[in-house]
Amino acid sequence: MEFSAVVRRRHMVRRYAADRPVPDDALEAVLDNACRAPSAGFSQGWDFVVLTSDEDRDRFWAAAKEEDEEETRWLRGVQTAPALVVCCSDKEAYLDRYAAPDKGWTDRSESRWPVPYWDIDTGMAALLMLLTATDQGLGALFFGVAPECHDDVHEEFGIPRERTIIGVVALGYEVPGPKSPSLKRGKRGRDEVVHWGQFGTHR
Repeated sequence: MEFSAVVRRRHMVRRYAADRPVPDDALEAVLDNACRAPSAGFSQGWDFVVLTSDEDRDRFWAAAKEEDEEETRWLRGVQTAPALVVCCSDKEAYLDRYAAPDKGWTDRSESRWPVPYWDIDTGMAALLMLLTATDQGLGALFFGVAPECHDDVHEEFGIPRERTIIGVVALGYEVPGPKSPSLKRGKRGRDEVVHWGQFGTHR
């Protein structure tokens, strides 16, 4: 598929065919491309916990269940996704990398980082998963884990405490359903969001 077509067709999928597993080669392509994401200092401070068995996915949903079921109603269709990838960032990898001789920030201070690049880079890896899924004919969704559930997910899957759960990518074959009501807001156009030379100057 042409790259421009991948970008146009990519959308967040919230309903999946439970009886259609993700082919191994497609899953490997998704993960391989995620590992090609850019990262500051080539730190590559990410880890991906892949859950494809019924047991593992059930463990995830049990650990990630929010108290307010009303707010998680939209997740019911996602729970049939045959593959989940928990995306974790590693701040220490970046602090260590930039304390290396070729970088020289030996104090390892977080104050040198205007934004948490470890989280940003892991997010870019997740985006490559979404794009690759589209290219492979799959549906995908990036969603967050509720703050009160992070400890439970860490413990359930042995994720080190120094790793931050950025979000989860669900993968599978889409089952058509109602579109997200958020789409009614419309897409902000290029003429609105692109500023030329100075903020507020549009073409």
